[in-house]
Amino acid sequence: MYEGYTIMKFTENIDTNKKNELKEKHAQYMPKETMTLEGYPIIEGYDFEKGLDFSAFLQAYSKMGFQGTNLAQAMEVVRVMLREQAMIFLAYTSNMISSGNREIIKYLVKHKKVQVLVTSAGGIEEDIIKCLKPFVLGQFEASGRMLFEHGINRIGNVFVPNDRFAYFDLFMQEFLLEMYDRQKNEGKIFTPHELIREIGLKINDEKSVLYWAAKNDIPVFCPGLVDGSFGDMIFFFKQSHPDFYVDVAGEIKAIVDLTLNASTTGGIILGGGISKHFALNANIFREGFDYVVYVNTAQEFDGSDSGARVEEAITWGKVKPEALHVKVYCDATIAFPLLVAGAMVEEKKPK
Repeated sequence: MYEGYTIMKFTENIDTNKKNELKEKHAQYMPKETMTLEGYPIIEGYDFEKGLDFSAFLQAYSKMGFQGTNLAQAMEVVRVMLREQAMIFLAYTSNMISSGNREIIKYLVKHKKVQVLVTSAGGIEEDIIKCLKPFVLGQFEASGRMLFEHGINRIGNVFVPNDRFAYFDLFMQEFLLEMYDRQKNEGKIFTPHELIREIGLKINDEKSVLYWAAKNDIPVFCPGLVDGSFGDMIFFFKQSHPDFYVDVAGEIKAIVDLTLNASTTGGIILGGGISKHFALNANIFREGFDYVVYVNTAQEFDGSDSGARVEEAITWGKVKPEALHVKVYCDATIAFPLLVAGAMVEEKKPK
């Protein structure tokens, strides 16, 4: 109605031929059919007038739109992973351990809700350090110069004073010497995940992800073990023990053997980088993940694997074409606790 009126007003003073030409052009841009989408889900948020029902609150994300709906879809994919008893790979970057997500990962490992962990060097060393002394809350805006002059390292708005690494240094010197003695006496060259298991047994702290992983026989793979303070410790140890070795070839064999023996695999991948890729690459050998959830804020425009969407992984055979999958574009310290709450924890009923 409005469009026809507009055309008539603008063509009052134009000859008939010109009018018809304009009407034909206008018709090209009109839809052939106007769909009403009756029966489609309505966009609406949670109704707080009813008070807080946490289960209903989480379910309401499905109709939120934008990344809220993606988060609800991620919850559903994880529920299917659990229902189908998939071997779940939880891959995460070190900042997940820097943050409060460490406690959530520890919960999943303690209760055997995931079967394989893949992380970076920081994800190992920071779990150890937090057993020795905690990290503290700071500010994003703090001056780098000021913090440096006071011996404080910054991870976003998390502060880590240098003394934490002094404790870590003492722990690692003793640990590496024990591993070196076993190498000499038993002829055993440890893979990264075998070293990490020994750390979990040695740390003997129930707050630790590595402790529960070792206790529950859940492997923690770390293909980039020497990229971090852990690597610094190996460098210093190697100076006085040049025949100390770590078997990185055994790391890839071990994770691929796991995937080949799994009937179904699922991936929950927090962040990008080497931990994301190592989990995905291992699943190439079984023609890809059956289910996968990405949670990160990286974009794909620069061609990075961190920003790559699941569709790109499908082209490499890292995820099966028919796999249930979703990417949630969100800071994992926001999305991951909600994902776990909505899909992996049974709600406690009031007594």
